[in-house]
Amino acid sequence: MFAQIRSKSLQIQFLISYFITDGPGTKTLNHFLSFENKPRLLPPSCQNINRQLQEWESTLKKFGSQTRTIGSSSSVWRASWRTAMEAQLKKELGTSMLKSAGHSGGGCISQGQSFDTDHGRVFVKINHKSQAKRMFDGELASLVAIVMTDTVKVPKPVKVIELDTGGAVFVMEHVDMRGLSRHSKQLGERLADLHLHNQRQSDRQNKEQQTVGKGPDVPVIDQFGFQVPTCCGYLPQENEWQSDWVTFYSQHRLQHQLNMVEKSYGDREARELWSQLQLKIPRLFTDIEVFPALLHGDLWGGNVAECSDGPVIFDPASFYGHAEYELGIAGMFGGFSDSFYSGYHNKIPKAPGFEKRNQLYQLFHYLNHWNHFGGGYRGSSLRIMKDLAKY
Repeated sequence: MFAQIRSKSLQIQFLISYFITDGPGTKTLNHFLSFENKPRLLPPSCQNINRQLQEWESTLKKFGSQTRTIGSSSSVWRASWRTAMEAQLKKELGTSMLKSAGHSGGGCISQGQSFDTDHGRVFVKINHKSQAKRMFDGELASLVAIVMTDTVKVPKPVKVIELDTGGAVFVMEHVDMRGLSRHSKQLGERLADLHLHNQRQSDRQNKEQQTVGKGPDVPVIDQFGFQVPTCCGYLPQENEWQSDWVTFYSQHRLQHQLNMVEKSYGDREARELWSQLQLKIPRLFTDIEVFPALLHGDLWGGNVAECSDGPVIFDPASFYGHAEYELGIAGMFGGFSDSFYSGYHNKIPKAPGFEKRNQLYQLFHYLNHWNHFGGGYRGSSLRIMKDLAKY
């Protein structure tokens, strides 16, 4: 989960995270990012970064000498951990060579690194959390499902490995990517193809069943959900199958997020607004037929790019849901041009009531950000709930 920002002046190093424990008894300043005169990607929670740049620069100067001292013992632990991780990667991938390829990335959730192996270049996502394997298993299943549709390019998944040292890594195809620009319209068209794939499979099988000797080849999904938990950010989503979309979205997305808000904050206003809003949600789907569509699930501007083959999407949190859901977060943080939307809506036109449902789908992501990053997203969440409760 990232948001696009533009940096200030010359290359400077800024601190963007808290003091975190990096090893036994060791505290260190982490996650330094290099800012130059070009766009960079940061978590949406860091969208206020421009207001903090001078403060962080001052912090770095203040703690600079201390960081070098504290970091010395921390670096020894990190080097030992990396050696153990690379040894396990070699064994699991069956390669004698594992050489850093110099491509790295990451954000609030995981870090990443490309490696050259005996079998070619791979990209490895690394996460130290205890639930990292569950998160990566969901992402792997998401990528497999999207690959099977042969609609829009994603990195081909290789393997999820639970590390002996704790956490997990996710190995996938390395893709040379750049920012989305000339392939925006094509991304819109291919995303629409992804969303239409399950419906087209259903139509095709219904037609073929009328022909002697023909039978179903690819299963058609007729419910909403997914076969495994997937994580939007690091929080797991409830993907238990439901036959009704309004029920699925109300209970497994909004209610689930609001339960976490209640547990963490006990927010009375959110609780009261939800009691009003949940009664209004069915009205937003009057005369709307929702057929389960395979979704990327977290399609904001930081999870799309292009390569030599055209557009590519990554970091999915997939499930089968309403195609319109995908465009909720797409409109929240920018990064998508008019050509993207025209390419998409040429294949899937807007249905009546689209704008209100788009707000409803954005509500999930604002609540999810509230649960990930704190009260900075409370106002946006309550604003949408107030507006839709009047509907």
